[in-house]
Amino acid sequence: MNVRLPRAATAVLGACLLLGAAQQALADDYDLQLEVMAGGCANCHGTDGTRAGSVPPLAGRDADYLQERLLAYKRDEVADTTIMNRIAKGFSDDELTSLAEHFANVEQE
Repeated sequence: MNVRLPRAATAVLGACLLLGAAQQALADDYDLQLEVMAGGCANCHGTDGTRAGSVPPLAGRDADYLQERLLAYKRDEVADTTIMNRIAKGFSDDELTSLAEHFANVEQE
């Protein structure tokens, strides 16, 4: 039995399939971008933000707290910073929020 779809239905089905593939590609790109952004934090905070020592670990901290601190660094509201204010200024507020959520979801060692 052959089933034929009207041209309009075929076009809509094809568009939906392409849209789904594009959304997945965008999500994959964003995940990769977030990993790259978070990787820059490893120099001081350790891989996945888990380093213990004089630089505070980020892994498992409350997302709201991390977001608040990152935005405060960006706005020069934190006294006695060495470099975080300059680093935070290189990110949009949304990127800082994403980084805060990322590190909040990393388990502490």
